[in-house]
Amino acid sequence: MFRTKTGKRRAPAVALLAAASLVLALSGCGVDSISPGDARGKAAASDDKAGAAGGAGAVDCAKAKCIALTFDAGPGKDTPHLLDVLKEKKVPATFFLLGSKHVDRYPKVVKRISDEGHEVANHTWTHRILTDLEPGEVREELSRTQDAIEKITGKRPTLMRPPQGRTDDTVSEVSRDLGLAQVLWSVTAKDYSTTDSELIRQRVLDASQGDGIILLHDIYDGTVPAVPGIIDELKNRGFTFVTVPQLLAPGKAEPGAVYRP
Repeated sequence: MFRTKTGKRRAPAVALLAAASLVLALSGCGVDSISPGDARGKAAASDDKAGAAGGAGAVDCAKAKCIALTFDAGPGKDTPHLLDVLKEKKVPATFFLLGSKHVDRYPKVVKRISDEGHEVANHTWTHRILTDLEPGEVREELSRTQDAIEKITGKRPTLMRPPQGRTDDTVSEVSRDLGLAQVLWSVTAKDYSTTDSELIRQRVLDASQGDGIILLHDIYDGTVPAVPGIIDELKNRGFTFVTVPQLLAPGKAEPGAVYRP
């Protein structure tokens, strides 16, 4: 991230809202990250079982071939059907929810996500690229969504995903202040670029490995129809689906830290 001589944070000249920059963002966020295995190992070394809350102790991801299914930028019109699928398949997921026109538009769906045992997380209020913003603006983007989710579910999220995976020291500091750990991913189907559900399915299957974090979006037409096939095939390959906190257990996501397989 560049700064002017006065120290003001300056946005890059390129159009950062282009979805194609997702891969670049992952390779160049410039902030040290922690793998799920390292999070578990650190906790095991200190005999810290604090992270095993929320049913995480039922799965030992140090032994099982775990993978976390995550959805960004919802909820949307297809999220209720997605929840039906997850319930039928007995698969927990992590939802990084967008505030404006999503959390505020579908409060009953947000409540259902929480009530059915999925992890509810923060994906900012308006999907602005956080590394382009001043610290106060970063805080506003995250705090508004925190408040909106807490009002609906009674719980404040402990995880967030920065739009396009773009983070830096300032984003990490604000996240730490708000009690939010940052979660990136290892598998993306690039479902923003296609409505072909079979292609989305195949992209996920081709890239999935143990300790992986799958990024999908429940707001695109081709995504939710691809989910049953993804789940069935990965189960056939011996994967166990977990939420992100379960993937890290007995470690616990530390506010401000960046987690990435």
